[in-house]
Amino acid sequence: MKKSHFCLPAAALSLALLCSACSGAPEKARGTTVVSEGLRFCESTLPYEAGVLVANFGTGQLDPLNNEGKGYIAYLHDGVVETLIPADGTLSAPKGMYLRDGRLFVCDVNRVAVYDLRRPGEAPQVIAFPEGELFVNDLAADGNDLYASVTNTGRIFRLDISDLAAVGAPEPWLEVPGPNGLVIRDGAMYVAAYPADGQTTPAHVIYRVADLRQPVAEPWIKVPGQYDGIAFSSDGRTLYVTNWAPAGVSAIDLETLEMQPVELDVEPAFAGPADMSVAGGRVYIPDLPNSRVVIFTE
Repeated sequence: MKKSHFCLPAAALSLALLCSACSGAPEKARGTTVVSEGLRFCESTLPYEAGVLVANFGTGQLDPLNNEGKGYIAYLHDGVVETLIPADGTLSAPKGMYLRDGRLFVCDVNRVAVYDLRRPGEAPQVIAFPEGELFVNDLAADGNDLYASVTNTGRIFRLDISDLAAVGAPEPWLEVPGPNGLVIRDGAMYVAAYPADGQTTPAHVIYRVADLRQPVAEPWIKVPGQYDGIAFSSDGRTLYVTNWAPAGVSAIDLETLEMQPVELDVEPAFAGPADMSVAGGRVYIPDLPNSRVVIFTE
């Protein structure tokens, strides 16, 4: 996700990135809907029961590093938004989430909070990250290893989650330029890179880590961007990614590695599509600055 004071690249760079990313005609999306009621600076979505969870900052101004304690987790289903975890002073800028056995892991500035959803109202377990690791952003797991990206330092940490009641301390695992969104499938990790200073460089691409036991981050989709969310399609043939510059969603064909923008009819246009998810044949994209979730049918 994007810091509120970041500067977008010049229009010429945005146009160049857009053209280089579009190797074919835009992919048409069907059944687009928008939900905004009950949401305030929503950064992340996660499949949950009949819908998705939505992480919200809840603040008056967009600040992903705030410490105001107004963050909350909403539950979006059937077009209705309910509060699952209220703003009680614990969360400030909740971002990427992960769910296992009733425990909800939530990235929040320089820590991860772990809620036991079976015990509503109980204080979460809090795992602090080392000093300076301020932009804990997204989570993905492989077995009992949970991986957390930290965008501002370019590190991915690993945490032992074999005991969910006592999650292990974060250990540095791999360095990747501006790691943001994470997803793991068939033993490989895919990493969406975002420039922490807002300046896109050739290093800000989509990376692939083929072997989690001997990790090496290799550029996989080499079109530079300000990538945020990353998620597989329901059939596993496509990888969706969100980008802040140009703002939008693209679909990567896993067989050809061709990347095409997904054409969505939404007004206003995307300002900052963030950590999306796929559930029930639908793609849920939080548009952070616009405080809304854009949903389209695959």
